[in-house]
Formats: sequence, structure tokens, C-alpha cells
Amino acid sequence: MSVRILALVGSLRAGSHNRQLAEAAVKLAPEGAAVQLFEGLADIPFYNEDIDVEGSVPAAAARLRAAAAEADALLLFTPEYNGTIPAVLKNAIDWLSRPYGAGALTDKPVAVVGTAFGRYGGLWAQDEARKAVGIAGGRVLEDVKLSIPGSVTRFAETHPADDAEVVADLTEVIARLHGHTGEALAA
Repeated sequence: MSVRILALVGSLRAGSHNRQLAEAAVKLAPEGAAVQLFEGLADIPFYNEDIDVEGSVPAAAARLRAAAAEADALLLFTPEYNGTIPAVLKNAIDWLSRPYGAGALTDKPVAVVGTAFGRYGGLWAQDEARKAVGIAGGRVLEDVKLSIPGSVTRFAETHPADDAEVVADLTEVIARLHGHTGEALAA
């Protein structure tokens, strides 16, 4: 059985370095694992309980929930916007947290990684994402981390998939997430 890992990217920009990292993760998935990059976070309306009604949940939100429900784990890629998590990623977490206590994130292993221009590689945003995911019911893997600083200069002429250090670190993250997920599925 293959472990299914759903990747969510907190940047909507076509040339996003975090998106490039997620694309690299799809290619680096070890045998027995598959990383699927979710497309469509931009189409999901801001969470509003008034529109989160069984039978009439917006299609984009329902698609996100279904993809997360089918996944065995999630891997979040986040840039840092003004020292915190991007709204599009927080919105996805909000949709996945409902219904309360039974959302698509409940008890799923989740790792958070990313790159940012600053010298800490988006560490604040990653910490905020971990906090939100934990409150939303996900099982945050606090020991599985990757913060890549200086994205604008580091990846100006090199795709993350062509950076040997990034490939090694990202491969390790996916392998560890895969391992945690395999343990959870076997239990």
C-alpha cells in the first residue's frame, strides 16, 4: 500500500519557490509513497460558517476536503508574508478543520516546510502553520522541519530540484513523514 501525501502550497504565484519545492517533493517521493500537489487553493472562498452547510459547501472547498480525507498525511509548503502564514494557507486549514472534531485534518500526520527571502527561511510562518494545524486537529510532526533562507538569491538561477542540499533535505523530510505515516497506518 502506498502512503498518500497531500501537498498544499501557501503561495499562489506561478514562479513561487515554495511551489517549486512542492513540485520537487512530488518527484522525490520514495518508493511506497506518492506526493500529490493540490491545485486550486485560490478558488476556495474564505471560511464562513454560513456557507459551510452540508449539501451546499462550495465546490472548491469540498474538493480540498475530499483530497485531504483521501490522503494519509499532509505536507505544507509556506512562504512568510509579513512575518506570518499566508492567508490562502490559513484558509485551507480553516476549511479542513471542520466539522469540529471530525475535519479532514483530524489525527493526520502533518509536516510544515518552506523557503523565504529572509535569513530564517520563513521560520515564523512555519511555526504559525504548525500551531494552526495542531489546533485544527492535525498531528503535527514537530521534529520534521525544513527552513530554507534566502530564496530569492538562492533560487534566482537554480531550481530547488537542482540544489543538492535542498534535494537531500527535502528527501529526508518526505522519508520521515512517510515513516511517521506508515507507523500510524500500521497501528
